[in-house]
Amino acid sequence: MTSSDIPRPTAVRRRALVVGAGISGLSAATALHTAGWDPVIVERSEARRRGGYLIAMYGCGRIAAERIGLRGIRNRITASGTHQVDRQGRRRPALGFQDLPGGPWMMLRGDVERAAFEALPDDTDLRFATSPTAIDQDADGVTVTLHDTRNDRTTTERFDLVVGADGLRSTVRKLVWGPHEDHLHPLGFMITAFELPEALPGLASQDGAILSEPGRSFWVFPFADHPPTVLFSYQTDDVAAERARAKQVGVAARLRELYGPEPLGDLMEAALQHLERADEFLFDSVEHARVDRWHQGRVVLVGDSAWCPTLYSGMGATSGLAGADLLGLMLRRHPDDLETALTEWERKLRPAIADFQESAYPMRRIFTQTSAQEQRRHNRTLGIRKLMFRFPPLIRLLSQTKHFRLRNSDLAAA
Repeated sequence: MTSSDIPRPTAVRRRALVVGAGISGLSAATALHTAGWDPVIVERSEARRRGGYLIAMYGCGRIAAERIGLRGIRNRITASGTHQVDRQGRRRPALGFQDLPGGPWMMLRGDVERAAFEALPDDTDLRFATSPTAIDQDADGVTVTLHDTRNDRTTTERFDLVVGADGLRSTVRKLVWGPHEDHLHPLGFMITAFELPEALPGLASQDGAILSEPGRSFWVFPFADHPPTVLFSYQTDDVAAERARAKQVGVAARLRELYGPEPLGDLMEAALQHLERADEFLFDSVEHARVDRWHQGRVVLVGDSAWCPTLYSGMGATSGLAGADLLGLMLRRHPDDLETALTEWERKLRPAIADFQESAYPMRRIFTQTSAQEQRRHNRTLGIRKLMFRFPPLIRLLSQTKHFRLRNSDLAAA
């Protein structure tokens, strides 16, 4: 195919390729459309990923979602309590995510993904089972080679902008910025998260549970109007070996190995039986993406492909929405100067993202403690927090610290 055969952008509206149909990609496509662009979305999976696990949605994500046009996302938080449990079934009161200052909403990843999908303009070109295999820029635009795995067909198309919103192991980032190992920074932990079809034995449907042992933990996150979700989190010094072993024996079997050899107890045993039958689940390493510049020429990275604050930070969906919203706003503000729009977008966003990333490792200690000593220290801290959270003025004071203010502010106006 010659350059004259490649479909070119129209003179009226510019054409953008959005790679990835997750929360960040779908939201970026709608924001781009509002800014006067015609987005084309490609997604390597053969269908939407509808599954869900717990996400916290802070104020800056809710503000961005409303501005982009996401409808129907709601707080599924429950007023019921969370229990610290052991394998023998003993339990005592514990702090859950419903106790956090700053008022995050608790919901499922699928809640936000569905709202972002439904917000897409009716004429959006969305192609599944399709990924870029080459990205070449010049002064006038970007030539992208796309491969459709369903029919093994390769096409070449022309765009004015490419948005990489294709996750932690971004194809766009690899093609334009270089190998994954140059930009991914493992924290030394693995996670498995999935939805339950029903409450676990011995727990009410709106009760949470935490089983915490040195180097590994098990969490049950409750919701007011939905079955709970589960998180297994454990420490590892060899991410590649963990992936290989899980691929060999299966994720549930690998978790049985890691959380054994002692009996799992009723809660973990029931959870792993559900995992063995689950259609969708998340199994991944906990890693930051760190990229010196989030845009190069006419290619820009958004969400986990650019910064991935990790599940531990609680800011993945929130920061993805905020990044997509701000990208659309900057493109509207600088309609004839793409470089200025992308530079201003990054300048405004980076300070908050840096804060979200830096919070991940300290918040990791909430999820998984690496030693008995760290666990004792964590339990003492929890005891102090329990006392503090009984006093509303202290909660209000905590929610006004820089960290929580950033999570709840309108990043577009920062």
